[in-house]
Amino acid sequence: MSKTAREIMTEGCECAGENDSIADAAKKLKELGVGSMPICGEDDRLKGMITDRDIVTKVVAEGRDPSSVKVGELGEGKPVTIGADDSVTEAIKTMTEHQVRRLPVIDGHELVGIVSQADIAKNAEEDDVGELVGAISQA
Repeated sequence: MSKTAREIMTEGCECAGENDSIADAAKKLKELGVGSMPICGEDDRLKGMITDRDIVTKVVAEGRDPSSVKVGELGEGKPVTIGADDSVTEAIKTMTEHQVRRLPVIDGHELVGIVSQADIAKNAEEDDVGELVGAISQA
């Protein structure tokens, strides 16, 4: 039987609040030693993901003030997610289709973790991992 997203995910992921400043989000990314994190709204719903690259290209490179730009301004469109009880195969398919390296894991409307490429690499068949890395690396 195939493992589920819940079984391989990294639990306890922290969010950047949609009303936090980009400067605060950047500090949180640094403190956690990560390159991205989910954006959570005031309603505790997932609003998107913010990456260190977003901060550089959409704020710093455009000369915007990181202490006055809100994180929610960078959350674009509906976030790509996976259900907690979805299979690892489904996670691979979703990551490949949407060219993402991390998937927020949702149980109902609650964010319960993140599945990363590394989580997949540790838990999936070798051929599937190679296909995933190849597909995402072309992005």
